[in-house]
Amino acid sequence: MARLAKRALVPARLRSAVRGWFDSRYISLAEHRQDIKDALWEVQVLRREVTTLRAEVERLQARAAKAPAPAGRTVDEARARRWDDAHRLATETASAMERVLQNEVLLWQAVDRAAAGRTPETAGTARPAEEGRTPGTAGTGRAAGTALGRSAGSAG
Repeated sequence: MARLAKRALVPARLRSAVRGWFDSRYISLAEHRQDIKDALWEVQVLRREVTTLRAEVERLQARAAKAPAPAGRTVDEARARRWDDAHRLATETASAMERVLQNEVLLWQAVDRAAAGRTPETAGTARPAEEGRTPGTAGTGRAAGTALGRSAGSAG
């Protein structure tokens, strides 16, 4: 972005009000990075928990397969309800984890795009940095042919 060449006198109260508004509206890059690190840490913790739960399910299934079913024994309704609830919760947890992992992939794709200096709108049409960019647009995410991407001396 271009900076204004001239400065204007602004009352301190107005200046602090505007800064307060901007500070409340935007987070710093460091805070954003910390939020991403925290989210990734939570995903890793959840991934370990799911792995542990899957191992326990496999262990219990193996134990249930080895144990012979007692003849003539029926399952009471309360136990069947608990099993149904456990199955429902396991299914919901698995689908939630799937969404979390999909969001992690989307997050890393966004981080890669941000690191490359592209926006989601230009991600599908972006070209490598060495072709199609003018010297003044590297890292801005703008294509060389756009009005904003042209430098003063380029023919575009």
